[in-house]
Amino acid sequence: MSALTLAHSFFTLPQAERVTIRATEHRLEQVYAAAKKGLKGDSLAVAAGMLPIEFNRLKQVDPLVEMAILKGRSDGEQEMTDVLIKAAHEGDAKAALDVLKHVHGWTAAQQVNVSVQGQISITDALRAAEKRVIEGVYAEVVEVTRPARQVTENKED
Repeated sequence: MSALTLAHSFFTLPQAERVTIRATEHRLEQVYAAAKKGLKGDSLAVAAGMLPIEFNRLKQVDPLVEMAILKGRSDGEQEMTDVLIKAAHEGDAKAALDVLKHVHGWTAAQQVNVSVQGQISITDALRAAEKRVIEGVYAEVVEVTRPARQVTENKED
């Protein structure tokens, strides 16, 4: 892109807010094209040749603007879905996984393999506990006492 083209595209934007702006067929086509590309909010407004404040005002005044946005997004989504599905049918495994995950809500199974080697025997556990008691395994408990505090009350009569 040349510097002249870049500079020219900048000057096509309005420098000041226009008092009246209407949803002409050309303007609706610009909104549709920007929404089809996935643009939203201020980016959509600028791509459609409007200031964000003009775009918001136009959306409030004319319901066709919202319809152009909805139709553009819908057509863009449908176009990308068709591309992914075609790629999946042609053998692209990544495209197939993306369709499964994002369109159908599929998630890969999380495989967890836990192996426990050994068995717990209640009778063996009881024997071990009994052995500890017979052998005299013990813990000494020491009680610590603190002297009681004396509370004095000052009663004024």
